[in-house]
Amino acid sequence: MASAAEQLAANLNFGAFAKADELKKRIWFTLGALLVYRLGTYIPLPGIDPNIWEQVFRSQAGGILGMFNMFAGGGIHRMAIFALNIMPYISASIIIQLLTTVSPQLEALKKEGESGRKLLNQYTRYLTVILAAFQSYGIAVGLEGAGNVVSDPGLFFRLSTAITLTGGTMFLMWLGEQITSRGIGNGISLIILSGIVAELPAALANMLELGRQGAMSTGLILVVIIMAVAVIAFIVFVERAQRRLLIQYPKRQVGNKMFEGQSSHLPLKLNTSGVIPPIFASSLLLLPTTVANFNAGRGPEWFQWITTQLGHGRPLFLIMYLALIVFFAFFYTAIVFNPTETADNLKKHGGFIPGIRPGERTAEYIDYVLSRITVLGAIYLAIVCLIPEILISYASVPFYFGGTSLLIVVSVTMDTVAQVQGYLLAHQYEGLIRKSKLRGRRR
Repeated sequence: MASAAEQLAANLNFGAFAKADELKKRIWFTLGALLVYRLGTYIPLPGIDPNIWEQVFRSQAGGILGMFNMFAGGGIHRMAIFALNIMPYISASIIIQLLTTVSPQLEALKKEGESGRKLLNQYTRYLTVILAAFQSYGIAVGLEGAGNVVSDPGLFFRLSTAITLTGGTMFLMWLGEQITSRGIGNGISLIILSGIVAELPAALANMLELGRQGAMSTGLILVVIIMAVAVIAFIVFVERAQRRLLIQYPKRQVGNKMFEGQSSHLPLKLNTSGVIPPIFASSLLLLPTTVANFNAGRGPEWFQWITTQLGHGRPLFLIMYLALIVFFAFFYTAIVFNPTETADNLKKHGGFIPGIRPGERTAEYIDYVLSRITVLGAIYLAIVCLIPEILISYASVPFYFGGTSLLIVVSVTMDTVAQVQGYLLAHQYEGLIRKSKLRGRRR
C-alpha cells in the first residue's frame, strides 16, 4: 500500500511539472507567433518606392492614415504585407453578428452550439476574404494616385497588391486562431496589442523629439504623460467594477441530510462589452476612406465632402465615433449576455433574487440592471476614447497615447493575465482533488 501511495504521489508531482511545462509551451508559442507577425510588418510590398511613400505618409500621418497605422502596428508606415492587419476580419465579424440578430437562419445556427459556431466562423472567413480584397484593391488604387509611389502602375500592380494584402490578412486571421487554441488565448486581441506596444517607444521618442525642437511645449508633454497615467488608472478601476446581484438558494434535503440555504452573487461588469466597441467603431470609420481611394481623390463632390468630414479629428468623425461606440456597447452586451438564459439557469438550480419572482420577472430585472450599467459603460468608453482623440487632433500628440490604444493595451493585458491565472488555478484545483483522493486511499 505504501509503495502504491508513493507511486501515486510521484505521478502527482510529475503531473504538476507537466502542467507547468504546458503553460510555458503555450507562452512560448504565443511569443513566437507574435514575433512572426512583427517580422511581417517589416516586409514591404513589391513595386513601392519607400522614400516617396515615407514623404506621403508623413504629410498625412495626423489623419486617418495615422489611425490606421496604429491598428496595423506600423504596417501602413512601412506599407508592409500586413498593412491591412486584422481589420477586415473584425469588420466581417461585425457584419455577421449584425446579420445574426436579423436573420432567422443565422440565429438558428448560433443556437446549434459548437457545429453552428463553426459554420458561422466559416462564413466570417469568407466575408473576410471579400472585404480584404475590396480594401486591398482600394489601397492599390490609392497608392497609384499618390504621386510617384508606385514604380510601375497598372493592372498587374493592383492585382499583386490585392493578393498580397489579402493573403497577409488571412494569414494573420489563421495566426490569431492558433494563438487562441494553442497559446494563451485572445489571439486577435493580442495581435492588435503587440502592434500598438511595439510602436510605443518610437512614438514616445518622436514626442520627445518634437519637444526638443520646440514643436511641442514641455507643459503639453507633461500633460500628455499625466493624462496617459490617469487614463490607465481609470481604465483599470472601471474594468474591475462590478454590480453584484444577490442570489439566494433555498434549503434542500439530500437523503437524510438537510443543507442550509446558501447565498451567492451574480457579477455584472460595468463594461461588459470590453474593448470591442472602439475597435468596431474604428474599423467601420476606415471603410469610407477605402472607398474614396478607388477614385484616387476624384468623384462626386458630395462624396468627397463626406470623406473629408470623416477625416480624423473632424466634428463629423467625432460624432460618428461616439455614436458607434455607444451602439456597439449595447449591441455587443446584448450578444454576450442573455438575461433570459441566465434567469432560466438560476431557476433550474433553485436560485432566485430576493424579492423577484423566478423566471420571466428575474430576466426583466437582470435586463433592467444591465441596461443601466451599460449606459455607464458606454459613457466611460466615450470619455476614454474621445477626450484623448481631441487632444491628438489639435495638439499633434501621437496616436499611441490616445484613449483607444491605451484601452486596448490595458484591457487585453488584464484579460490575458486573468486567463493565465485561471489556467493555473484550474490545475491547482485538479491537484487538490487528486491529493484528497490520495488521502482517502491511505485511510
